[in-house]
Formats: sequence, C-alpha cells, structure tokens
Amino acid sequence: MAADPIQRLVRELARLPGIGEKSATRLAMHLVRSPKPQVRELAQALIDATEQIGLCSVCMTLTADDPCRLCADPRRELETLCVVAQPSDVIAIERGGHFRGRYHVLHGVLAPLDGIGPDDLRIAELVRRLAPSDAPAVTEIIVATAPTVEGEATAMYLARLLKPLGPRVTRIATGLPVGGDLEYSDQATIGRALAGRTAL
Repeated sequence: MAADPIQRLVRELARLPGIGEKSATRLAMHLVRSPKPQVRELAQALIDATEQIGLCSVCMTLTADDPCRLCADPRRELETLCVVAQPSDVIAIERGGHFRGRYHVLHGVLAPLDGIGPDDLRIAELVRRLAPSDAPAVTEIIVATAPTVEGEATAMYLARLLKPLGPRVTRIATGLPVGGDLEYSDQATIGRALAGRTAL
C-alpha cells in the first residue's frame, strides 16, 4: 500500500536543515491548503534550481551563470579575495555591502574527526587562482571562516599554505560570536568583522 501523501510530504520536508517534524507538519498543512497554481510554482522553482544551478568555474559559488555575476562584474576589486566556507556566506557578506573584492568558496571547513581534509575542499582551485596570469595579482586574501574550532583550523591551514605564494593573508576580526555562522549574522557585525581583520 502506498504511503499517505501528507505523511510522505512531512517526511520529505523534515529532511531539510532546521526543519523538525512539527515544522514539517505545519508546512505540509499549509501547502496542501494552498492554491494548486502556487504549489506548482513552488515545485517548478525547486526543480529549476536543482537542474540549472552549478558551480562558478572561478569562485566555486552556486550559480545559474558561469562565471557568476560577482566574478563577471568588472567593478569588483581583483586584488582582494575573500575566502568563505559556504555559498550562503557570500550572500551574508554581500547583504552588508561592505566588501567590494572577489570571493572563493571552499564548500566546507577542515574537520578531521568527520573525515574532511584539504582534498575534500576547493583549496586546489584557490591555489590555481593565485598563479601568475594577465589579471592583476591578488595582494590580500581575507579568510572569513566562522570562529569555530574547524573554522580556525581551516584559517591557520590556509595561512600556512598561501603566505609563501605572495599575498597578505588576513583573518576577519572576532566581531562575530564564537561558534556563530556568517549566514546568521547582521550586516553591522559583518562590517565590523571585515574592517577589523588581522594578519595571520
């Protein structure tokens, strides 16, 4: 016998991060009561996002265009590169409007206990971006990983790896709460953190 459609919907919604069974049930009830065209639009948006979104070949963020709009923007500073853990961190920093450089997304942080090492992150692509080319050289790399144990370990690893390649390596200031994520920080806090970055 097929699973009840509402129970199946609740189960699938509960797989989303930050959504427990109660929230999933509320969302499912809302969706089944919503007008069918609205639900179809949501379903189509989910399908389109999963089929059309890929990685930017330059900065590794999620995008429908390659290169992404930030990498393609000629007004962005080429000399400054901000390294973040996740694409959501790019969105958080951009929301504040304090940073005009470029980005590089690692897609995670070093977490040896979870089996995540340097080869599991987009570090090789970052190193390739620092190779001599016709573009202006990167003179500063801002490491903007969260101030967690894993984020700090990633920052120290990147500092040791990147300093010999020439650019100045800095770390965002601890205006962000320890254990917090960029994604959930307000614009003023992110702005202070960027302005108060320190050398590693």
